[in-house]
Amino acid sequence: MGPRSRWSPWCLLAPSPGSCLFLLFCLHLGASCPPACQCPDHAGGVAVHCSARGLQEIPRDIPTEAVLLKLDANKISRIPNGAFQHLQQLRELDLSHNAIETIGPTAFSGLAGGLRLLDLSHNGIRRIPKDALGKLSAKIRLSHNPLHCECALQEALWELKLDPDSVDEISCHTSAQDEFVGRPLIQVLDSGVSFCSTHHKTTDVAMLVTMFGWFAMVITYIVYYVRHNQEDARRHLEYLKSLPSAPVSKDPVGSAP
Repeated sequence: MGPRSRWSPWCLLAPSPGSCLFLLFCLHLGASCPPACQCPDHAGGVAVHCSARGLQEIPRDIPTEAVLLKLDANKISRIPNGAFQHLQQLRELDLSHNAIETIGPTAFSGLAGGLRLLDLSHNGIRRIPKDALGKLSAKIRLSHNPLHCECALQEALWELKLDPDSVDEISCHTSAQDEFVGRPLIQVLDSGVSFCSTHHKTTDVAMLVTMFGWFAMVITYIVYYVRHNQEDARRHLEYLKSLPSAPVSKDPVGSAP
């Protein structure tokens, strides 16, 4: 189905059939459907179906009245900042089965209030951008992504509302601790493991090593400074000893003034 323009209610008020310019203006008030997509009416808005269309990026001409947007099974690799900021009525966004690796920090700006479901499953996401997803109140699906389990991921998950139906399928593709690779992330965290405690310990050790290094440098400098001054003092003393002694004159004993 090709691009489809949507009529504005004001078009019904066209004064006469000859008002061509007015009718053309009304056509432009509505949003057109992206090429190769379908945009049927759906629950008080528009459902935009762009599944399996070979898309490599987010379409730019999505109708503003879209309440459902399906972009699954495409070849999208990144979500740029502000990609959906004009879709304030959107309630469900399906981006599953793509090749998404990069998500901009403001990729979902404008969707925080109305969005109810965000599907990011079956992509190439390794790290969760907390700034991009943390403000969303929607249920989020993250299963089947090559996630790297570390402190940053754990902190990001604390701020997300994960979809309970898919949460058990989120696993550690790689991990800061090798023993957790391949294990379901939620099970790891429920067992009491904290990637952040490991991170803090590593940071503390690094700080101690750095402090010890600086301390060793200070001690080395002090030792060098003292030895250098001792050497200068010894040389100065030897120089003074090498100087000829001045004769001492003695007045005759009992000499009269």
